[in-house]
Amino acid sequence: MALTNRTLLTFKYLWENTGEDHPVSLEQIKDYLEENGLSRPDSRTLKNDIAQLITMGLDIVVDRRVQNQYFIATRHFDTAEVKLLIDAVQSSKFITRKKSKALIRKLGVFVDPHQKQVLRRQLYVDCRTKADNEAVIRIVDSIHTAIAGRKKITFQYFDYTQEKRKIHRHNGELYVVSPYAMLWNNDLYYMVGYSDRHGFVATYRVDRIDNLTVSEEGAQPRPRDFDVSDYFGQTFSMFSGEECQVELLCENELMGSIIDRFGEGVFTAVTDEDHFKVSVTIGLSNNFYGWVFASGGKMRILGPQKAVSDFNRLLGTFAVPR
Repeated sequence: MALTNRTLLTFKYLWENTGEDHPVSLEQIKDYLEENGLSRPDSRTLKNDIAQLITMGLDIVVDRRVQNQYFIATRHFDTAEVKLLIDAVQSSKFITRKKSKALIRKLGVFVDPHQKQVLRRQLYVDCRTKADNEAVIRIVDSIHTAIAGRKKITFQYFDYTQEKRKIHRHNGELYVVSPYAMLWNNDLYYMVGYSDRHGFVATYRVDRIDNLTVSEEGAQPRPRDFDVSDYFGQTFSMFSGEECQVELLCENELMGSIIDRFGEGVFTAVTDEDHFKVSVTIGLSNNFYGWVFASGGKMRILGPQKAVSDFNRLLGTFAVPR
């Protein structure tokens, strides 16, 4: 079934100009076709073109209450869903300002054209903290390709100097990693994989990866006991450290925070009417100690002693000298 230029232009007009609250008549479609250099079709021919589009899978609704009027009913996403996706794009730190705006423009194609002003009002990404690594979308896609194909990847990894200048770690030496999974945490994307250099599973921020290439070399198989969910919890928000079982004493109002962090399956026990204990396996790190400190005294580390000592020593570094 061949589609004529007239049929395609009819589709373009309906897609760009109609919605449930904005149907158009056959005469309006004919005017558009004439404006674009085509001869004015009769109504029967135009109805056949629209029927052909419907046969091809386009969701065109005919409203016959006054006269035949037509509109696109389904655009894959409704406006509320697209707004949700736009919010995610805007708030994501790993997507640059430039890429955020480009993605939002593309998402606008999926909504009723008369609703696009609602989306335009939401373009306030310039005031947010955003990454500046423009290659991050391509890097994410390459990592997923490597995971699916069970291939190793090579890349450079960078930090920032005091002058805010990018500098590659280990003098630009290539990292060789077998990627296992992608994780999202605190508005940042992370890649988890086996590091040839270190000989264990490590975590890398995607927006700090540079010059990534998918290798032809097969990836190191996942350890049989490797579980992404367990790894996420144990490395405590993507910060690795010495893994151990930690016991915390918390005030009751912190139960929501504990569940948000470790899930409903975390082991807890009531100690008195105001407190409960938590037992969880994590990687000891400054990030963990900072999280405990941020509770404002409503959470206390009970053990092991190393965790208690390290936390107290870290607090001591903030003491004001007399």
